[in-house]
Amino acid sequence: MRRRVYRELFASAREDGKLTVTNRIIVALILVSVTLAIVGTERDFVRGNPGLFRWAEFTFGLAFLVEYAARFWAAAEQPGPGGPWSKRFVWARSVFALIDLAVVIAALFPFVVTGAPVLRLLRLLRLAALLRFGRFSVALRELQGAVVERRYDLFVTGALAMVLLLGGATALHWAEGSVQPDAFGSIPRSMWWSIITLTTVGYGDVSPITPLGKVLAAMVALGGIGLVAMPTGIIAAAFSDAMQRVREREASGGNDS
Repeated sequence: MRRRVYRELFASAREDGKLTVTNRIIVALILVSVTLAIVGTERDFVRGNPGLFRWAEFTFGLAFLVEYAARFWAAAEQPGPGGPWSKRFVWARSVFALIDLAVVIAALFPFVVTGAPVLRLLRLLRLAALLRFGRFSVALRELQGAVVERRYDLFVTGALAMVLLLGGATALHWAEGSVQPDAFGSIPRSMWWSIITLTTVGYGDVSPITPLGKVLAAMVALGGIGLVAMPTGIIAAAFSDAMQRVREREASGGNDS
């Protein structure tokens, strides 16, 4: 029975990575509960149906509590050294298990202690639990591997970005410090402008007004466009290559069978 529950709940227990019926039900519950948590922040909806929202929150909390208890019990079937209880405690310390526990507490605690509306927002963390199911978990592992594989490239681009960030702040402090002391009176103050310019956010609350400052700002902005695109392209290329290898492995496995 415990082995069957383990295979139903844990995606790592199946080589194909496909969702079981239980997994599909859990995914549906997660999506509905997250939608309810989002809608619940609108007072007009809650004011019109206070009892419905409270009972729905309590029901989802109980459902996720049952799921957490079932996972804790079935975690003893995980492969590897150690006894049943040691395997359970290893699972309980994992990231997704801690997220599940936080969501269960956030869902049920407001019914025990009043005045804890902030805890209800923690239920949105439940959406992160979708990453452990099927292809989501595969994609997450491949993304992590892509970042590790290209860590040197990312370090170089990050170092260049820091140089441009500090250089831009220094240049604008030199060109605009005496004209706009509140915004560019020091290098730390100029860093705010440099950050929003390099990230292409451009809030517009701080901008140079002198001709020299505008020329230097244009150079920093153009350099920022290239530096922001570089790590994005590096990670995208590595992730695409990794997912292509996954598809090739699945295709070769299907052909062999």
